[in-house]
Amino acid sequence: MKNPRLSNRYAKALFDFAQEKGQLEEVNQDLALIKAALKGNNEMTAVLNSPVIPPAKKHTVFANVFQSLVSETTFLFLDVIIRKKREPALATICDEFGKYYNDFHHIKVVKLTSAQPLSPELVEKIRNLLAEKTQQTIRIEEVVQPDIIGGFRLKMDDYYLDASVIAKLNRLRDEFAHNVYQVNF
Repeated sequence: MKNPRLSNRYAKALFDFAQEKGQLEEVNQDLALIKAALKGNNEMTAVLNSPVIPPAKKHTVFANVFQSLVSETTFLFLDVIIRKKREPALATICDEFGKYYNDFHHIKVVKLTSAQPLSPELVEKIRNLLAEKTQQTIRIEEVVQPDIIGGFRLKMDDYYLDASVIAKLNRLRDEFAHNVYQVNF
């Protein structure tokens, strides 16, 4: 179930509650743990998304897995999500909470894609340049994608910079194709 408005409402409610209780950092870490667990475990995701498994059984599964690992606030939130049958949206709720957390702390998440791993010095240079331009803390998520051949792609919010070799080759191909049709003999 992908309902961004629903996920946004639950994430905002949890964010406000955690902030009010002074547990913002703790809840953020808990949700990162839950998101990682969901991403790395197909069986848990299947249990979560199954309409056949009753909420009581899902609650037992979550209690066995998470109760000793997360704060009471986060566990009570999980209980509400399960009782309201919103557990298929849990991963999206975690993502939305992360956005609220990042906005609150003036953190920009940048996705940096390259053909091979970049040196730590270069990544730090990019981070510092972006931090200077945005006046915010920059957190870089590096992705290695060999099919871009070389160069890099940078995505931050709505800003997208494609300085990859494959993009340059595609632009050249399009330019040559366009110019070939305009040549008059």
